[in-house]
Amino acid sequence: MSEKHTFSQIELSVSENIATITLNRPEKLNAFTNTMLHEIIAAFDLTDADDDVRAVIVTGAGRAFCAGADLSSGGETFSRGGSDVQGVRGVPRDGGGLVSLRIFNSKKPVIGAINGPAVGVGVTMTLPMDIRLASDTSKFGFVFTRRGIVTEACSSWFLPRVVGISRATEWVFTGRMVGPDEAKESGLVRSVHAPEDLLLAARAIASEIVNNTAPVSVAMSRQMLWRMLGASHPMEAHRAESRGIMLRGSSADAREGVASFLEKRAANFTMNVSTDMPDIFPEWQDPEFK
Repeated sequence: MSEKHTFSQIELSVSENIATITLNRPEKLNAFTNTMLHEIIAAFDLTDADDDVRAVIVTGAGRAFCAGADLSSGGETFSRGGSDVQGVRGVPRDGGGLVSLRIFNSKKPVIGAINGPAVGVGVTMTLPMDIRLASDTSKFGFVFTRRGIVTEACSSWFLPRVVGISRATEWVFTGRMVGPDEAKESGLVRSVHAPEDLLLAARAIASEIVNNTAPVSVAMSRQMLWRMLGASHPMEAHRAESRGIMLRGSSADAREGVASFLEKRAANFTMNVSTDMPDIFPEWQDPEFK
């Protein structure tokens, strides 16, 4: 991947093995559109395909992270459904859900650097991100009931798993705004930072991943942790982990990881996500939209 890519409503840049996706409609508080939907998905396609990218940070330009759906169409904003992507039986796919599902399937760890207000899809799209950090100017709103609609972006699945069902129901039923301290106390965000420190803190976490871990192991671990949230029994985890230990235990990365520890030196992991990631979920099939 080149150092910078051209999009119209986001930016994608890469430095020091860290990709940064920036929602880039600052004059509209980065309000979400169909164009932004497709560009975010395209950006994650690029970061997954690039073995030089080891972690992804998502943030917003200007004073907001994302103010939610662009409401410039007025009362008809949601009348045609959630996106321009057709599903089945006349039901369009929810655009926020398409973004959340793409982030869910990312092969690289995803860190949200929430630099300001995150409302509606602006907050629900962050739920499948692995780690969320917030600015002390941030605030969060699951405002769907106040707009006469319902939760989206797969948030009825993600939100209770992140903050618990009682907190999720309170936030969704009331649609009230949530400040950064409450967001941290609830586990919605890991930490709260001064605006000028936010990206530095996000990059510090990303750099720890880049500098110390095997990319294939991180990609597999991410897949295992997220998929097992929906498992019916711990045996499902045991099966996947047993395959993973067998396949990774005999790999060049495992030999290097042990040797570098014994020799008290930094590891040099050489295996790539694009070519060397084994399948430890042979029965897994992504459900269809039907």
